[in-house]
Amino acid sequence: MGQVEQMIRYAYWNSGCKGILIGMSGGLDSAVAATFCCRAVGPGKVLGLSLPSAVSTKKDCEDATALCTMLGMEHLIISIEPMLSGFRQIPGFTESPYLLGNLMARIRMTVLYYYANRDNRLVCGTSNRSEYLLGYCTKFGDNAADIQPILHLYKSDVYVMARELGIPDSILKKTPSAGLWEGQSDEGEIGLSYDQIDTSLRALDDQSWQPKNAIEEKVLTLVKKSGHKRMGAPNLLAVPQKPDGTAPGN
Repeated sequence: MGQVEQMIRYAYWNSGCKGILIGMSGGLDSAVAATFCCRAVGPGKVLGLSLPSAVSTKKDCEDATALCTMLGMEHLIISIEPMLSGFRQIPGFTESPYLLGNLMARIRMTVLYYYANRDNRLVCGTSNRSEYLLGYCTKFGDNAADIQPILHLYKSDVYVMARELGIPDSILKKTPSAGLWEGQSDEGEIGLSYDQIDTSLRALDDQSWQPKNAIEEKVLTLVKKSGHKRMGAPNLLAVPQKPDGTAPGN
């Protein structure tokens, strides 16, 4: 815990910002990340935004509100439905669970960065290691952030950390879901349980990424397929370096 909080404090102090902002989904990852932020810089400097759509559950907003109250941090609820309605007016708009889900993720991150820009805050990400390696995220959506306090933790580790941090059972025992469409669950969409995913990722890491069973092969395929999400955009820009390793002018 201490290293995570030190990382958050260092990023916060080094940035010159006045606070931290985090999207509160009512789920486990955002709950753990928000708790770390409050412990690191104090709850008075942390703002949580819940950004529900028409398919979001009332329970998720209630859980997010209760957690923010418990932590002592400010919390706002802002519907993204008016923004989605605006996008539905653009020529050629096509609505499918996949397209709408990615659009909602990007709208939410846009709102987070708007408030972060307005208030001079850092945006805290909520991605865990399991989802990051599998690419279970939206480019420039939920994978965008200024700090990522739980990116080093597998999903199973996040559960362990959540219990140590005292995250309420109403969040701990909830089925993991990105809330992108009614009835959606992370494990159902991925096609594997988090236990299977984490067991395979740990094994693959120990085996120099050589799969030994069908589940490990499936996980490795997902890791390879999503590599572009963990890399910057291909480019031919070469920045000249001075002898001390800095760019000219620094």
